[in-house]
Amino acid sequence: MKNDKGFTLIEMLIVLTIISVLLILILPNLSDKNEDVQSKGCTALVEMAASQVQAYQIDNGIEPDSIDKLLEDNYLKTDTCANGSKQLQLSPTGEVTLVSVQ
Repeated sequence: MKNDKGFTLIEMLIVLTIISVLLILILPNLSDKNEDVQSKGCTALVEMAASQVQAYQIDNGIEPDSIDKLLEDNYLKTDTCANGSKQLQLSPTGEVTLVSVQ
């Protein structure tokens, strides 16, 4: 008696080959999307920090000396992008920018 339940080795190899090809096509695109998300996150951090500088000015009547002052007074929770490559900096004119972390 022959037991016909289950898959043959050839069927399993075909399915694994198809899955492998799909992964090879999809994975490079995911890494590109990750870089886009990181970039947009840094841009959002700058915009949020700029609004917190304005909130500090309204609350205290003066401009903050630095980003550290905003961190100390709990206007910001972090001064670094999520990937850790760039950090917020406050210029003397009150503009918030990103600088690379060494």
